[in-house]
Amino acid sequence: MNFPWKRNLYVLWLGVFFCSTAYSMVIPFMSLFIAHDLGVTEHLTLWSGVAFGITFLAGALISPYWGSLSDKYGRKPMLLRSGFALSAVYLLYFFVKDPYQLIAVRILSGLLAGYVPSAIALVATNTPEKHVGYSLGIMSTAGAAGGIIGPLVGGSLSKFIGYRESFLASGCVVLISALIALIFVKEQNFDRNRERSHVLDDLKEASANRPLMGKLFVVLIVTASVMVLEPLLSLYVLDLGASASNASFSSGIIFSAVGISTVIAAPLWGKIGERIGYRNTLMIGLIGGGVGNILQHFFHSLVGFGVLRFVYGLFFAAVFPALNALIVQATKPEFRGRAFSLNQSASQLGNMVGPIAGGALGGWISIPVVFVLNGLLLAITAATLRWKSLFGSGRSKERKLSNS
Repeated sequence: MNFPWKRNLYVLWLGVFFCSTAYSMVIPFMSLFIAHDLGVTEHLTLWSGVAFGITFLAGALISPYWGSLSDKYGRKPMLLRSGFALSAVYLLYFFVKDPYQLIAVRILSGLLAGYVPSAIALVATNTPEKHVGYSLGIMSTAGAAGGIIGPLVGGSLSKFIGYRESFLASGCVVLISALIALIFVKEQNFDRNRERSHVLDDLKEASANRPLMGKLFVVLIVTASVMVLEPLLSLYVLDLGASASNASFSSGIIFSAVGISTVIAAPLWGKIGERIGYRNTLMIGLIGGGVGNILQHFFHSLVGFGVLRFVYGLFFAAVFPALNALIVQATKPEFRGRAFSLNQSASQLGNMVGPIAGGALGGWISIPVVFVLNGLLLAITAATLRWKSLFGSGRSKERKLSNS
């Protein structure tokens, strides 16, 4: 049938775009919200790291359960559940009075999340095999595009209307994602009579798939690499000379620089991956991202730092689309939805470890040194992939998909 996969791709692109926009609207000023509105003055970087990371711990623990439910009831119900629930959670941020309440809301946010992985799983399971890599590459640009608009909008709103009101605006944006899923998404290739899988059985099946486990491990590492900087960037912008009143806006612009370069580069990396293989594309992205992080140690102006973040994004844009394509190649179609829920768990663990590590490191060593350590982590990951053949038999499957 001609219809559904293309329509779902375009519709879910919009849904993920709005969901990612809402998330990235609040990220640039979260640390500043903790400091200014909640009055935290001691151990600010640690509080920021915990506030970032605790959401993802909750998400990592609950994601396999949501994946099991999605196999039983479908991916669309999970889109609706997460979209409407998160829009309500953003409302709760408005009423937070102290850092403990903030952490409680952040935990609730992690437990109820799941729009983006459900959207990716629906696209992966409702798209013809030969178009899966292309479709996942397109989907990756939705999050990046949201990462461009969100920080700019959030930074501007937080400056002109306040932090709490910006949370309300984010909730309205998430609501748009939920309504898009409700009205326009149509799910096919789903057997409602199948038995619901058990999380332990899914973990056993995944653990027996060595190529898949290798990719999930890399997902954890590279996600942590990205997130280790999240609680530090807005504080580093202050160190580079931005005024306190403009810090959130300047942080939004710098956050958006990576998103802009990702939207530009991701489709190109998809085409390159078809020619040279997604494993090689992943290696290039990791090495380029590692070098870009290390170089950030030597730039001490807002403009220079922003430009280098843009260049870093041009290379790092290759990483997540390549990983998604490799996960598709390593799994059978009937297990693919659960594989992406496990992928989400790995990503959430990285999202948890990264901010907590970044917050802790930022309190002990200078932020530029954190950039260097982050770059070395990516370089070591690339070297490990090269010399220990972490992806096993992925190459033959990769060639097969590229030629289909």
